[in-house]
Amino acid sequence: MIYKPETICVQGGWTPKKGEPRVLPIYQSTTFKYESSEQMAKLFDLEEAGYFYTRLQNPTNDAVSAKISDLEGGVGAMLTSSGQAASFYALFNICSAGDHFISASTIYGGTFNLFAVTMKKLGIEVTFIDQDASEEEIAKAFQPNTKALFGETIANPGLKVLDIEKFARIAHAQGVPLIVDNTFATPINCRPIDWGADIVIHSTTKYMDGHATSVGGVIVDSGNFDWNAYPEKFPGLTTPDDSYHGLIYTKSFGKAAYITKCVVQLMRDLGSIQSPQNAFLTNIGLETLHLRVERHCSNAQKVAEFLENNEKIAWVHYCGLENDTYYELGKKYLPKGSCGVITFGLKGGRDASIGFIDSLQMIAIVTHVADARTSVLHPASHTHRQLSDEQLIAAGVAPDLIRLSVGIENVEDIIEDIQRALEKA
Repeated sequence: MIYKPETICVQGGWTPKKGEPRVLPIYQSTTFKYESSEQMAKLFDLEEAGYFYTRLQNPTNDAVSAKISDLEGGVGAMLTSSGQAASFYALFNICSAGDHFISASTIYGGTFNLFAVTMKKLGIEVTFIDQDASEEEIAKAFQPNTKALFGETIANPGLKVLDIEKFARIAHAQGVPLIVDNTFATPINCRPIDWGADIVIHSTTKYMDGHATSVGGVIVDSGNFDWNAYPEKFPGLTTPDDSYHGLIYTKSFGKAAYITKCVVQLMRDLGSIQSPQNAFLTNIGLETLHLRVERHCSNAQKVAEFLENNEKIAWVHYCGLENDTYYELGKKYLPKGSCGVITFGLKGGRDASIGFIDSLQMIAIVTHVADARTSVLHPASHTHRQLSDEQLIAAGVAPDLIRLSVGIENVEDIIEDIQRALEKA
């Protein structure tokens, strides 16, 4: 039976049998017992499914990843220790030294640095493009060694809305997968796979956890990309893996080839696992995701409208506003609402923006975003401070930009706190 997203949030992933716990338990164990050497050998050769070491698989983690995969419409998923790890693994699973990929430039600052600096040290080059450029212009960035196209459903913190169908057409015309970070939208408001994305990632630290308790990430495989159609581009999936006695992932695992390789090769060797405790807490957050996201969006819409009509505000970006550049794309891809994050600037510029956030009382200045509590950040001074002014502009981060993550408190209290701070600023 195919359940609706709300039911999957509450009951997906874990189906207890007679006498088993109704609530997903924490399998806080590194290892699992078997009766014979042959049983263990078959697990290590990937001839049988089962658990033998938590770095590769754990029952708690698998239940949570299965729930997220169902929410996104994938064939399988893998939890990681952080959203950064998910971004890295998603690309490193198909890229190696000498390869190239393309990314929208308006992405999270940490991801930008990962792509531009750290992955370059591994011999993997990136080209950043304007996601609003024409298909023809973006296509010019592709090279013979390009392996993927990357973007964020809702860019952090610029809040640009990705034209997923356009990006999917571009990627598939070039014979590469589209990887989409869906953290801000969540599968409640958008499922990129339905629009042509091949791989979806999340920082589960954000709305999925929803309570600022657990760092984590996830990679979801749609199972839709035909790796065998381009064997020369993706030899890691289509040729023998010597570390598993010549196993070929596409031949042995079919539609789940990509995510299986992620688990049994990358996680085996690099080990950025999400702890069972954090997976358990993430699952508690997922059980109310559909309720919280609706409230986040409702509150954010009201706050955005208040800011848009305030004389001290120079500009507001939120695709729920009719005057926003991305309003039409928002209606297409995010008909239920976008997210709880708003960006805006004060007429006094950078100094006024800093003065404003320093004057807030209930709303806290924190690095985090997208949890139950309203929070605020000045990216140019904080998360993106490693970028030059030119890189800030390229990443869609104006010097005066304030990122406001609207929580699920009473919206009148949120607006009152903003009003007081604006009067002081």
